[in-house]
Amino acid sequence: MAEANQLKDEGNAYFQSGEIDKAIESYTQAIKLCKDKKVLAIIYRNRSACYLKKENYTTAASDASRAIDVDAGDIKALYRRCQALEKLGKLDMAFKDVQRCATIEPKNKTFLDTLRRLGAEIQAKLKTTFSTDSRVQNMFDILMAEEMEKDKIEKAANNLIVLAREDAGAERIFQNNGVPLLMNMIDSGKPAMMLASVRTLSGMCTGHKARTMAIIQMISIEKLCSVMAIDNEELALATCNLFQCINDSLTCGDKRIYGKEEAMVLDSNKDLKTILMSLLEMVASKKVSGLGRDQALNLLTKNVPRKDKKELDHTKTLFLIDHGLKKILKVCGQIPDLPDQLPMTDNSQLIASVLLTKMYDDLKCDPERDNFRDVCDEYIKSKFDPKDMDRNIHAINVISGLLQGPFEVGNALVGRQGVMEMMVALCASEREVDQLVAVEALIHAASKCSRASFIITNGVSLLKEMYKKTKNERIKIRALVGLCKLGSAGGDDYSMRQFAEGSTEKLAKQCRKWLVNPQLDTRTRKWAIEGLAYLTNDADVKDDFVEDEPAMKAMFELAKSKDKTVLYAVACTLVNCTNSYEKKDILPELVQLAKFSKQHVPEQHPKDKKDFIEKRIKRMLKAGVTSALTVMVKADSSVLTDQTKELLSRIFLALSQDVKDRGTIVAHGGGKALIPLALEGTNPGRVKACHALAKIASVSNPEIAFPGERVYEVVRPLVSLLSTDRDGMENYEALKGLTNLAGFSEKLRVKIVKENALPEIENYMFEDHEQIRRAATECMCNLVSCKEVQERYLQDGNDKMKLLVLLCGEDDDILQIAAAGALAMLTAAKKKFCTKMTVVSTQWLEIVQRLCLHDNPQVQHRGLVIVFNMLNSDDSELAKKLMECEIMEILSVIGKAEDNPKRQDSIDVARMCLVKGMDLGFIKPFTS
Repeated sequence: MAEANQLKDEGNAYFQSGEIDKAIESYTQAIKLCKDKKVLAIIYRNRSACYLKKENYTTAASDASRAIDVDAGDIKALYRRCQALEKLGKLDMAFKDVQRCATIEPKNKTFLDTLRRLGAEIQAKLKTTFSTDSRVQNMFDILMAEEMEKDKIEKAANNLIVLAREDAGAERIFQNNGVPLLMNMIDSGKPAMMLASVRTLSGMCTGHKARTMAIIQMISIEKLCSVMAIDNEELALATCNLFQCINDSLTCGDKRIYGKEEAMVLDSNKDLKTILMSLLEMVASKKVSGLGRDQALNLLTKNVPRKDKKELDHTKTLFLIDHGLKKILKVCGQIPDLPDQLPMTDNSQLIASVLLTKMYDDLKCDPERDNFRDVCDEYIKSKFDPKDMDRNIHAINVISGLLQGPFEVGNALVGRQGVMEMMVALCASEREVDQLVAVEALIHAASKCSRASFIITNGVSLLKEMYKKTKNERIKIRALVGLCKLGSAGGDDYSMRQFAEGSTEKLAKQCRKWLVNPQLDTRTRKWAIEGLAYLTNDADVKDDFVEDEPAMKAMFELAKSKDKTVLYAVACTLVNCTNSYEKKDILPELVQLAKFSKQHVPEQHPKDKKDFIEKRIKRMLKAGVTSALTVMVKADSSVLTDQTKELLSRIFLALSQDVKDRGTIVAHGGGKALIPLALEGTNPGRVKACHALAKIASVSNPEIAFPGERVYEVVRPLVSLLSTDRDGMENYEALKGLTNLAGFSEKLRVKIVKENALPEIENYMFEDHEQIRRAATECMCNLVSCKEVQERYLQDGNDKMKLLVLLCGEDDDILQIAAAGALAMLTAAKKKFCTKMTVVSTQWLEIVQRLCLHDNPQVQHRGLVIVFNMLNSDDSELAKKLMECEIMEILSVIGKAEDNPKRQDSIDVARMCLVKGMDLGFIKPFTS
């Protein structure tokens, strides 16, 4: 018992010092050793308080209950259980506990206030429940009425959607036998009713595992798949969202604490497997519309591969390869111009390629990747047939899909004996569909410089021949894109042009001509952008394209269209035009060495210099590039790949280099569009987007640039740029952006503190780099009005206050303004800071005097405010010291000066200081 009591006392000490984890550990050990029931109840009660601090409310309530089991009148345990139950949403049980507390201590104000508050909350909840009940019943009455106006029925159906988004409404719909009614709405065959039913089910399935499983059993996954298979874009998208809600609830989306009821919720693995198998059936089924197929592929892309590679379990991907890879390859191989094909959209093949990429990237080891390649190889071999050309072009189209997806796999298949020969043979075929498939495959196969050089020697003449002879615009433009791609194999290296001088400009001119032709179909014009994506590696082509405003606007309009397969090509073109691609730093010494050893040295085109790039950016902004980018960012994640997001981030960063252009970017929604790019995608892409956000946040009104709640989402990306891994410019721009945000509202200051930005900002206040140190000090100046920051400055054992005092003594006006401003606000906020300031540095008085004598009116004003705050600090010794030193003379000189608009603030504060000195009796008024 002695040891248990000692551990209990240790736990109490830890709790008092704020070391909650250590307190829990001590109490837990004490519980194991303690034999006395009364002492054990006290330990449980104390541990309950710890769990309340840790926000582990279930365990806090459990520990408090154990204490109450020993002593039913333990008022502390009762109140702690009340607090925990309230946080768990069990208001009625919490009310009973606090009611008992109030009975034991009827004059305790805390208990009475809690009792009143909980009573009001319970009444409000009951009112809402009864209100929801009546609304649900009203909707059902309208929907079940046989003779009712069409408008009223549709309105009632849409009202159900709104109700289902609230947990209380969703539960009432479920309890009032609403699922069978929703099934009847689906069976009605009316698109509006079906859509309302599916959206209502999405609300009911969101975040509630038990209810979701019950709904699946009542409606069946097969039924939902049949709804998604309908050729209706809104319905397919809504059903896809329903499946996503179901998946989230069955996996990780239900945050409810069921307690003992957890055992009543059945295992969901069987349902998840059924959904996966049903989606795979949809992928290769002829009964499914193109829109439904796209959504099935999207669901597989979102939910099968791991989102985080740190997760160990990737069995879903292995299962998908074994049971569904051939079905996905079948989608890649579909050719709409041939009979008996699966219904497809323009995006289907690209979505399938994205899924293949995600699956391949999710594999952990070489044997798994070998198995993936073997399945693809086996599928393509099974399709090659010398007697059936349709099967051959299907196989070549599958390779095209793999080249757009996991390139490594597609490239290996292209290198197999007979594949390249088959492509060349198809190019020479008389059938136009054969030529189309072969040219597209050649284009995708030339994605690597080594492969392009092989095709230059074997396929350029063939492509030129096709371009000249064919009358079919669709083949002509694809042949042209093939030539464009081969012509750009040297990248932006001016000395490695593949074609003769002027050839690339001619190709680009033809691409622009097709791009602005409204009579051509969207897919054909898309290929024109593909061509420009390659040709704009050439600086002459970039300049010509940017000067052609109709062509630019036509490309932006295509980027906003429903066909999202064009996004990557548009992004590549814009990256080339802004020169925002990754550039390797070339050391002059290495260049000289390469020339001496007669090695190739890349040359920069004269039009790739800074002034040309700036002119191109100005023209692009004028043509409306920002509005096109904002639409592109909103595209579905299955099409907007991480690589495309990185390209968009690079473009935004290039566009925001000039301060004058940032207002234009904000006006067209660029600020809002950058937030998702800064949170998702590749690491370089996120960093570029964060940097662009920092540039915009540093000079823009946050209320305009990031309206509503979005402004709080900007803080985390900016804080991420404060890492020491980032370069100095990124650190500086992030600090400037945070300074602007911190000056906007208290909520934003609290958000910055919660994101743990303070240690990084304090670190940069010690920085040797003058501008970074200024920016960090200015940021801290705007943050010190926050209570959490003031608490940090009051803590003993750190040099935070001392640093501010010493920074005031630096010979840098901007730095002094920021540091003195921070001290002025701290000393005004809490009188303790006035005393602390005199303790942290022996030079404080000399520094304050220098501030008061400063030539800069802003620095002087802040110094005088600090003096006034010290006189107001209720520390008579400090006030006496100030009045007996040279500061008294300084105040007299400034206070007696004539009014001067430039220094009026300083003069007014000096006079206030003198009046305060008189009030304190240190200055005697003149009497005759």
